[in-house]
Amino acid sequence: MQAETAPTSQMFVAGGWVDSHSGRSYPVFNPATGKVFAHVPKGDADDVRAAVDAAKGAFENPAWRSMDPSKRGRLLFKVSQALRDRLADFAKLETLNNGKPLGQAKGDMAMAARHFEYFAGLADKIQGSTIPVPGNRLDYTLKEPLGVTAHVVPWNYPLVMAARSMAPALAAGNTVVAKPASFTPLTLLKFAELCKEAGLPDGVVNVVTGGGEEVGGELARHPDVELVALTGSVETGVKMMEAASHNLSRVILELGGKNPHIVFGDADLEKAAAAVLNGIFTNAGQMCWAGSRLLVDEAVKEAVLQRLVDGANGMKLGDGLRPDSAMGPLVAESHRKRVAGYVEVGTGEGATVAAGGSAPTDGELGSGYFYRPTILDGVTQDMRVAREEIFGPVLTVTTFRGDDDAVAKANDSEYGLWAGVWTRDLRRAHSVAGRLESGIVTVNEEPITFPQTPFGGFKNSGNSSEQGMEAVLAYVRTKNVSVNLD
Repeated sequence: MQAETAPTSQMFVAGGWVDSHSGRSYPVFNPATGKVFAHVPKGDADDVRAAVDAAKGAFENPAWRSMDPSKRGRLLFKVSQALRDRLADFAKLETLNNGKPLGQAKGDMAMAARHFEYFAGLADKIQGSTIPVPGNRLDYTLKEPLGVTAHVVPWNYPLVMAARSMAPALAAGNTVVAKPASFTPLTLLKFAELCKEAGLPDGVVNVVTGGGEEVGGELARHPDVELVALTGSVETGVKMMEAASHNLSRVILELGGKNPHIVFGDADLEKAAAAVLNGIFTNAGQMCWAGSRLLVDEAVKEAVLQRLVDGANGMKLGDGLRPDSAMGPLVAESHRKRVAGYVEVGTGEGATVAAGGSAPTDGELGSGYFYRPTILDGVTQDMRVAREEIFGPVLTVTTFRGDDDAVAKANDSEYGLWAGVWTRDLRRAHSVAGRLESGIVTVNEEPITFPQTPFGGFKNSGNSSEQGMEAVLAYVRTKNVSVNLD
């Protein structure tokens, strides 16, 4: 694997590149080739303490704490523009590290920049209010930043998920310590340097690399961390809440999903099938809001399934840097084994493989972490593949009869992040959307979101909404001031 030739990165703390106190590092792989192409420091508790100290010092420094909010907004806008200027470079690095097709990576980088643009505009609009009270008094509220915020970032969207939580935190005047996923740390490290180049004071943005418990757990337990934002699994989210509870720190969780596409018999089947394919096979299905469950009216099931099978079988796998690659590899060999294991479980429970169901072994694909786009037909609600998050390119197909059956099956899940409704009947669309236990519902569209729209789930999919104006309010505290004017 020629690991000895791979370059070694450093962590970004207090405005500069630093080595880990431990002196240890770990390899980062290109999932398309299975080869090591970088090493990063394996951080520990000492590195976390150093980063939090740097962030706390920056928060208390008047250069940031007393900065005019409009100037803070202009700095965040400069960050967004700098990322757009280097979008191609960041996208290529994201593809090399994560494996997704380059076109998808470019879209991610543009979305990350858009998050900073949006929250840059909100920086000077975070305001309190006056409150009528008895007597000759003036009563008002102030919205103040929390202090140091920690951001634990997933590997499926390494930079855009970081930007989604960091941008509102910075817009509100907080400082940041971010921990990228062990598999995919490289774009966030480069982004921290870009933030410094754009003019953010030293210590405002810090990045510590390393394992989940050694770095993420330490951040959650640190007494000077006022908020932890995590995108990850339910198991990890529970651990983070437990760790942060000792300091009564706030926790923002965006967790898993088992998301249904509900296709009614009157839907535009061509559009629905195309959207279902994109909704499950984009980023190789490694998305918390992937449309991994197809609930389809039994009257049109065969017509929809045929379109899906044809689309899945015609999808070209390949290195994400190749322009004709429709789907890249999974992020790691261990994850590919997990996905393959679920397919075995599904067939063992009685599901039928209608497309895919295996990993390619020939040629260049054989050396990477690829898995074919897979469709499991004949799935029932009691099967594990219908209930557990696979987080890969695996679509399950289940039929329903009537609106009530569709809604009941859609809601029969521990998750509630996203749901899609496909129908030409506007009355049905609104009725079903209102009955679904999901934080996000789209009608006649695949999973989609924007910086200005709330993103968050119900049940085990999370405890809050990110994005939109509501997101900023999670990163401030409210102070009431009452002035006796007599």
